[in-house]
Amino acid sequence: MSRVAPDRDGPVRVLLVDDDALVRAGLTMMLEAFDGIEVAGAVADGTEVAAAVGAHRPDVVLMDIRMPGLDGLSATEALRRRREPPEVIVLTTFDTDAHVLRALRAGASGFLLKHTPPAEIAGAVRRVAAGEPMLSPEVLRRMMDRLAAAERDPGRDRARAALRLLSPGEHDVALLVAQGRTNQEIGTALRMSTATVKAYVSRILTKLDLTNRVQVALLVHDAR
Repeated sequence: MSRVAPDRDGPVRVLLVDDDALVRAGLTMMLEAFDGIEVAGAVADGTEVAAAVGAHRPDVVLMDIRMPGLDGLSATEALRRRREPPEVIVLTTFDTDAHVLRALRAGASGFLLKHTPPAEIAGAVRRVAAGEPMLSPEVLRRMMDRLAAAERDPGRDRARAALRLLSPGEHDVALLVAQGRTNQEIGTALRMSTATVKAYVSRILTKLDLTNRVQVALLVHDAR
């Protein structure tokens, strides 16, 4: 299961995974120009991710997709199966629907394109470290269009059955998570404290055997 977002005092620690040395160097310079972010390490292939996470203990991994050994999507799937894994943002030039859906279902909390402005990448790192999902606007629009156009299939029945495991309060929180609301916004809407919302989200993840808020959102949309 994903770690509950910490109330941190120190910087967000980031691990970079990209086979292009120039990209790794550029991302390092760019991210460290922003307060509150520290590049803890950088590796060139998905095969190196497990050891690097163990050595550097990052909060967030910025993961490329295409690498010569183990691709970033397979590395994400393996990483998110670890106990208390770091959050993952896929940062790539490849944004096909298949790549996006596989990344999100594997447990990635974000999907950004490499042409995303530096300030937005830094903001995404902070948001994901705080437990909030982050998709680039064009990816989010395409995913919403795809979900809206999806025909009924057996997966919808399974998703609806899973949501029936939730209490009424948990169900209300899950619906707002699916709308992309922050914990503070959910608390305001449901007249709960932010701490109570965090507790609800943690219970939802446990009951549904999910790893993060993006997977909750996908389940809610699959149930429609």
